[in-house]
Amino acid sequence: MKPPPQFIFLDAGNVLVSFDYAKGFRQISEEAGIPSSQVKKFYTRNNLQAKLENGTLDWQKVHSEFCSHFSSNIPLKLFSRAAGDIFSLNIEMMPVLAALQRNTIRFGLLSNSCQPHWDHLCSSRYSLLPHAFTPIVLSHEVSAAKPDKEIYLYAQKTVHVSADKIFFCDDLTCNVDAARDAGWDAEIFTSARQLIHDLNDRGIRLGM
Repeated sequence: MKPPPQFIFLDAGNVLVSFDYAKGFRQISEEAGIPSSQVKKFYTRNNLQAKLENGTLDWQKVHSEFCSHFSSNIPLKLFSRAAGDIFSLNIEMMPVLAALQRNTIRFGLLSNSCQPHWDHLCSSRYSLLPHAFTPIVLSHEVSAAKPDKEIYLYAQKTVHVSADKIFFCDDLTCNVDAARDAGWDAEIFTSARQLIHDLNDRGIRLGM
């Protein structure tokens, strides 16, 4: 059995929520009256999502360029809502979060995210965000994205815990490997049940 961590960081995408970029393209297409294939081509060219997530590109600039490129007058608020409403809550994780809170275990969020996605996740529809997590480390706010080592170092500094006392769960192997390279204890997320098992192996009993 591994020693229990002093802090837990969880990813958001495909851990707390699932997402569908194609849904966002369709919704922008419907609102702007532009073929979905053209919206996808605009959005995926020059790796826009990665630039939004690492903070090197501003969402308002994307909107401005979209309107200029397609001669569109879609309002920023509508454009953002269409792009951001792509998530479905992973219901199986809700009892896990509740059990962590009951056991007064410190846990936070470490996520690659962009402004419209995070704004949507923080709407009343997903009331667990941001209130359940302290701290919340978002790539677009700290200008570093997983698996870059800078975001792990930043996250560690915010919780004042040594690297070997942090447990991290993410759905991508590259992000887990990077966390381990940073000295963290980390596991791939496959299901809430597996996460419960991984925490149990580290002496965290959630009673589930």
